[in-house]
Amino acid sequence: MAPAHNPTARRRRLGVELRRLRENAGMTGEEAAERMSWSGSKLSRIERGQVATNSDDVRDLLELYGVDDPALRQTLVMLARESRRRGWWHVYGDVMPERFEVYLGLEPEATMLRFFQAQIVPGLFQTAEYAEALMQAHPAPVSDDEVKRRTELRIRRQELLFSESPPHIWALLDESVLYRPIGGPQVMAAQLRHLLEIHERSHVTIQIVPFNAGAHSGLNGSFDILEFPESDIHAPRLVHVENLTSSLYIEKAKEVRFYTVAFEHLRTAALHPERTREVIGDVERRLRAEVERGNEVET
Repeated sequence: MAPAHNPTARRRRLGVELRRLRENAGMTGEEAAERMSWSGSKLSRIERGQVATNSDDVRDLLELYGVDDPALRQTLVMLARESRRRGWWHVYGDVMPERFEVYLGLEPEATMLRFFQAQIVPGLFQTAEYAEALMQAHPAPVSDDEVKRRTELRIRRQELLFSESPPHIWALLDESVLYRPIGGPQVMAAQLRHLLEIHERSHVTIQIVPFNAGAHSGLNGSFDILEFPESDIHAPRLVHVENLTSSLYIEKAKEVRFYTVAFEHLRTAALHPERTREVIGDVERRLRAEVERGNEVET
C-alpha cells in the first residue's frame, strides 16, 4: 500500500494554496518576495512544493495576503508542520540520491503516470534481480550492501501498484528494452514474465514501440509524465526527466504540452496492448529456451 504520510505531497498542496492566495491578493511573486525580504527563488520554490517551510513563514505570508479565515490559517500552518516530517523513504537516505526523494513523494499522489522508456524496464516494474543487475552496472562503485538496500527501496516503492487506489499507469517501452539482456537470459526471462503479469492488472497498460516505427518522438530519451487531480489547477501535470547525475522537473504548461503530444505520437506508433503481450511472450519463451539449453550443456 502507498505510504499514509507524504511530506512531499503536503509541500505541494501548501504551495498551490499559497500561490492561489498570493494571486487573489493581486501580488506578483517578485512583489511578495520583496515584502518578505526573501529572494524570488525562495518563494518560487515554496509555491512549487520543492522545499519545506516553517509555520512562522506561513503565518507571515497569510498576514501579507490579508487572509483572516481562522480555519484556513490553521489548515495551512498544519500543512507546513507536516511537510517538515520525514517520509517512509528517509531510512534509505544513505543510499538514495536526494533528487529522487521528490519523485517518491509525487508518484503516489498522481492519478496517472505515463512513462516512455527507451532503454530499460521502468523502476515500478522491475524485478529485484533485474534492479540489482542495473545497479551493479552503475559507473560509480556500489557495495553489495548498498545494492541490497537500493533494491529494497525499489521493491517497497512498487507497493503503489497494489494499493487500494493506484494511479492508472501507461507505459510505452522501446522494443530494444526486450532484447537488452540485463542480468543474463534467466533474469531477463523472469523480468519479462513479471511484465506480463503486471500487464494483466486493470490499471496498467503497456505498449511496445517497435523497431519498424522508424524515427519517432522518443528518440531524444526517456521521460515520465505525472498527472495530478484536477483540483490542482496550477500544476495538473509535470514532466520528469532523469540522467546519471540529476533530475529535471518541468511544469511550464507549454513544455508539458510538448511532452504530452510526444507521448501521444509514441502511443499511436506503438503496438496494440494485445499485440504487445504476444511480442513480450515470444521473447520470454525464447529466453527460457536459451536457459534450458544452457542447463542441458552444463549437465
